[in-house]
Amino acid sequence: AMTDSEETAWIHWFCKQRGNEFFCEVEEDYIHDKFNLNFLDSNVTNYRYALEVILDLNSGSASDQPAEPELEASAEKLYGLIHARYILTNRGIELMMEKYQKGVFGTCPRVFCQRQPVLPIGLTDTPGEEMVRVFCPKCNDVYIPKAARHSNLDGAFFGTGFPQMLLMVNPDARPKRAKQKF
Repeated sequence: AMTDSEETAWIHWFCKQRGNEFFCEVEEDYIHDKFNLNFLDSNVTNYRYALEVILDLNSGSASDQPAEPELEASAEKLYGLIHARYILTNRGIELMMEKYQKGVFGTCPRVFCQRQPVLPIGLTDTPGEEMVRVFCPKCNDVYIPKAARHSNLDGAFFGTGFPQMLLMVNPDARPKRAKQKF
């Protein structure tokens, strides 16, 4: 067990930051498997250093290391892109399912949906284009997240296919359609 005096693992620290509640903790084994990271290096500047930050590996060659804020931004982007892939895996779906059931992603703003929990969704899989939205599986509509602190999360870190995948794997999580119409 880790004590408070020890440094917290980056992934755990990142996911605990205010505003990052939508993220689940990607297992390090998943990130260590090169196959899961295919093609991400072309999307992220300082890829190798960003990966070392995420995995808490210190290469020790600080001379050619990018500046701290730049490196942190690269690490966050790389983690987000890995996260979008991870949440389509069985374990990722399981972790996101727990958050969904606890209402971590918020509830649908429509009255007829009776506080139906929502799921994060990206409008595009390309980073830097659209912020995260939330999808209501009851009315099948997409909304801006209620909490302002979630409105600056990149939608590509969750991806366009995530809600459908979670509901396909867990059909019981799909609510009955709302009876009342406007």
